[in-house]
Order: sequence, then C-alpha cells, then structure tokens
Amino acid sequence: MLRLPAILIACALVASLAGGCGEGGAEEGAELTVYVSAPLRGAEAVAGKRLCAEAREQAAQGRGGGDYKLRVACLDAAGPDGRWTLAKVGSNARRSTEDSTSVAYVGEPDQAARRQSRPIVEQAEVAYLGDLSGREAIAQVTAALDESDSNDPRAAVFDAVEG
Repeated sequence: MLRLPAILIACALVASLAGGCGEGGAEEGAELTVYVSAPLRGAEAVAGKRLCAEAREQAAQGRGGGDYKLRVACLDAAGPDGRWTLAKVGSNARRSTEDSTSVAYVGEPDQAARRQSRPIVEQAEVAYLGDLSGREAIAQVTAALDESDSNDPRAAVFDAVEG
C-alpha cells in the first residue's frame, strides 16, 4: 500500500521538473535570454565587447518581441591567454542549452569557434545566430517572437531562424 503514494510523489516530481524545461511555453511578460559568446578580454576583446554591447542596446530599445522581455547574457569565450578556446566555447554553448529561458545563441566572431558551438546549440533546438552584429541578431529574435503566435518562444525563434 505504501508503494502507490511513493509512485504518485515520484510522478509529480518528474512532472514538475519537466515543466521548467521550456517545453510548456512561456507566459506573457516572461523574461527570455539570448546568450552571446565572445572573447571579452585579450586581443579579441574589442570585437567581443562590441558584439555584447550592440545586443544589449538593441534588446533594451524594444519590448523584447511579442509580450516578452529579452535579457542578453554575455559569456566570455577567452581562455587564460585572452584568446577564445574550444573548451570555453563548448562550455558557453552548453550553458545556453541548459537554461529554460534561452531562446537564442549569438555565436562567436571567429568562424572556427562557431563550428564548435553551432552543433551543440542546434542539437538542443536553440536558435543559432552567427556572423551577425549584436543588433542584427537581436532584431532577428525580436522579429521571430513578434511574428509567432506560439506560446513556446524557444521553438518560435528556432523555427524562424533555422527554417
């Protein structure tokens, strides 16, 4: 007899954990995250900081697309020597896929770095935006959210960008 309550509790726990994964959609006014990965120190820091600043500026100008608020999270892709590393790029890409509020990943300014992050992000069905300015990337995310009637912003942005 004690098995049934334990099973019900386990099922409820699994259901509550699954609800935070972004699969159930998002309510109006929800905060959505766009991750930007770029070297923020070292010789490549100027380009990386510009990419992040443009993305933040563009996100701050609008209401975020649809009825959502966009937050830009800038992740440093530079290793100890100030240059991007495959380990940091992979870690940044994985971080964006683990966040249930994540709707897009703006890839690194370097093409070789983008080859590392893109498959990780796309496998998780997070929209990948590479070789764009921060303004262009956020404008694409905002347009995708504005044009979608879906309550699943991650899927809406992914479909618009990858489709």
